[in-house]
Amino acid sequence: MAALIRDAPFGQLVRYLTNNKYFQYPEEKPDFKLPEPWIKLMNESDPSASTYPEKERRQENGNNNQSSEDISRVTTLNSLPFTEARLEADEQHEIEKVKSIPIVPKKTKDGAVLVDWYYTNDEENPHNWSNKKRAFLATLICLYTFVVYTTSAIYTSSVVGVMQQFNVSDLLATLGLSLYVLGYGTGPLIFSPMSEIPLIGRNPVYIITMFLFVIISIPTAFVGNFPGLMVLRFLQGFFGSPCLASGGASIGDMYSLMALPYAMMAWVSAAYCGPALGPLISGFAVPAESWRWSLFESIWASAPVFILMFFFLPETSSATILLRRAERLRRIYNNERFMSQSEIDQRNVKMSHVAIDALIKPLEITLKDPAVLFVQIYTAIIYGIYYSFFEVFPLVYPVDYHMNLGQIGLVFLCILVACLVGVAAYFSYLYFWMNPRIERFGFPVQEARLIPALPAAFGPTIGLFLFAWTARASIHWIVPTIGITIYGATVFIVMQCLFVYIPLSYPQYAASLFAANDFFRSALACGSVMFAHPLFNNLGVARGVSLLGGLSVIGIFGIWLLYIYGSRLRALSKFAVSEEEE
Repeated sequence: MAALIRDAPFGQLVRYLTNNKYFQYPEEKPDFKLPEPWIKLMNESDPSASTYPEKERRQENGNNNQSSEDISRVTTLNSLPFTEARLEADEQHEIEKVKSIPIVPKKTKDGAVLVDWYYTNDEENPHNWSNKKRAFLATLICLYTFVVYTTSAIYTSSVVGVMQQFNVSDLLATLGLSLYVLGYGTGPLIFSPMSEIPLIGRNPVYIITMFLFVIISIPTAFVGNFPGLMVLRFLQGFFGSPCLASGGASIGDMYSLMALPYAMMAWVSAAYCGPALGPLISGFAVPAESWRWSLFESIWASAPVFILMFFFLPETSSATILLRRAERLRRIYNNERFMSQSEIDQRNVKMSHVAIDALIKPLEITLKDPAVLFVQIYTAIIYGIYYSFFEVFPLVYPVDYHMNLGQIGLVFLCILVACLVGVAAYFSYLYFWMNPRIERFGFPVQEARLIPALPAAFGPTIGLFLFAWTARASIHWIVPTIGITIYGATVFIVMQCLFVYIPLSYPQYAASLFAANDFFRSALACGSVMFAHPLFNNLGVARGVSLLGGLSVIGIFGIWLLYIYGSRLRALSKFAVSEEEE
């Protein structure tokens, strides 16, 4: 627990204020001694160099003979792409960490010692954290993601109140939802690349933006004019966005390749259910109190999550952890030769190059690579349709089935049911088919990850048409609700498959592509919220939703074509990882 608090923002703040007196790292304690391989390497490079803190300098008389089990590892698990190499590294690490084998650091041509983990069971390595610790941190990231996504749709119950309070049209009042979505679509374009810079890390981005999210949520609930409300809603989404693109990366920092899909399911479920449960959370409070109560609830939900993050969320990026270790070793041993790999890699890299690579490269890949272009368009359409449902529910359930706001919120529970069905189906695929196959035959081609999406791709079309032509007073409300459930469950499976396919095929650009994907789908979702009302008002619910169902047919052809021709497309792409590289 002490190490968890030490590495969290609270512990880092205490260390800064007390000049590292409290929550010390192992290197800073009087009884610390570098592992034998490190001592030997330092003495071989420079016999006069001290391998002890200045206050404890003494002659090394110990045995410098290396064990045959000593290993050298300059790259961390997370630096390897999601291929056969990563799988083998994971398996080797699981064997080695039980034995607590010393890791021999490497030395560069100019004499720098590359700082790595001390032992294979080094407690600072996120892959060596206990299952309970990783599960707790994954849950915290999921709560963070859930709160940000829930705050988007929690506003829908307040639309009528906003119209009355500020005397604006229904379309303008809906801007409170669409601008929030646009905000959390643009934020990752900035915050995601920042979190990948080892000098910054993930935690500063998370904690600063989440603090601003909570602070901005307060005036959002009390603002007295409509333009101010809209600006604040956009800023809410903008500062809540880091978890939406980097949350998955944080989970990937902790879990092995075989365990990662299970952890990612929890994170995607939190993101998937958040917008659906928002109207349920505010549906009963808003009619009973006022339209501002939905915004109060976002404060009550986000503030405790921020407190938990402040006290218990440590840095998970291995590159950042090792960089900070190198800084401590340089200070303690007064030796500038200790360097982390990330410091050497980025020694001559300018921030402008990082920004250009983060912003331009995803767009370049999207335009030049047909597989990525399809994924971006398809997920954007799915997301746009998903948010369009928030606008069609009030046109169906209160009118045809005489439900109030709270009861409409309960209808959104079908998305939760759909998510559970999707999780069960995808979990079964991984546990009973994919993972045993990997263990037996090795890593398959990336297109094998799309197999569950092949039948699931028909689900969105079936669900949408079922809803479109049964959402009427003469048919029981459960029938169109079943359509939503079919849509939700199958979309979840398709999205899971696509979100695994991208990092497998484009590991070097995965973070940037996820940020770009978040922008594309959020931008279309923002627009869909605005055009949903004119669409349904002009065409009616049946024809309007049927149009969306017709658009979803693109996904059926796209998924099957991607499965059949994906390997050929990757062979022609200069961005993708081919089978030969694996």
